Amino acid sequence: MALFAFSVAPLGAGESVTEQVAQAVKIVRESGLPNRTDAMFTTIEGDWDECMDVIKRASEAVGAGGARVSLVIKADIRPGHTGELDGKVQRVESAIEGSEQ
Repeated sequence: MALFAFSVAPLGAGESVTEQVAQAVKIVRESGLPNRTDAMFTTIEGDWDECMDVIKRASEAVGAGGARVSLVIKADIRPGHTGELDGKVQRVESAIEGSEQ
């Protein structure tokens, strides 16, 4: 299992890429994989092949009608661990709470 944080955007599409990015996020959400989108990245959790398929389809959607796509991927590959999309954040929050006591 792994977490993949990725950012995908068309190049040369002007200042706003909201519509293209929305298409990518829609593909992620329809994949059924655990996911979270923030201002900079979308993170998905699953096995290598299923995550790469989603990232590929999201990239293709963003690039539809264009010639160039920017894709940034960061991965945390940790076999045998699931639920890390939330688990990692919960452990940090617990550490913060523990340090405040």
